[in-house]
Amino acid sequence: MRAFLENGINLVYNKMEIIALQGHRKEASGKVESKKIRRSGHVPAVMYKSGGGEAFQFNLLASDLRPLVYTSKFRMVDINLDGATHKGIVKDIQFHPVTEAVMHMDFLELVPGVKFKANVPVRFVGASKGVKEGGKFLPKMRSVTVTMTPENAIDEVTADISAMELGSTIRVRDIDLPSGIEITNTPAVPIASIEIPRALKSK
Repeated sequence: MRAFLENGINLVYNKMEIIALQGHRKEASGKVESKKIRRSGHVPAVMYKSGGGEAFQFNLLASDLRPLVYTSKFRMVDINLDGATHKGIVKDIQFHPVTEAVMHMDFLELVPGVKFKANVPVRFVGASKGVKEGGKFLPKMRSVTVTMTPENAIDEVTADISAMELGSTIRVRDIDLPSGIEITNTPAVPIASIEIPRALKSK
């Protein structure tokens, strides 16, 4: 499934939302130049190559970065620079210590067929039997680290809690994954549990 961009910034590619950004080549480097860039409403950025290679610097309009910065979702980017499109992911964001304005961004350019590592949210699905009986659902992990290629990339993993009873726990190894996706977290780490309330314990 793929939806092409016309007058907005959102794309869907293999069920993955992609943010399209217009980059501007950075002509000079240094603190003075970076200050000029920020005063103009832009943010300095660098994109590194997946698997190695020469990085390149550019600028992005600060107002275009909100869908990437102020979200818990995992998203890819298509950065258009000098007529070429570079597909990547955010690797690091530097904020101003006082204003929390974005000062700098690091991206990783993705290469078809080459695996990359990313943190994606965990989405819990299903109705737990333990919750229906009065238990409290306690999520312990909000995201996991996965390895995948750009072609089979996902923006979240799902964990089915339908079979969870009072006092039960599900772990990383219980997450169902699409083909080609691997989780690097320790398999035995708990991701959620059903707490038994005191009122039920006393019965």
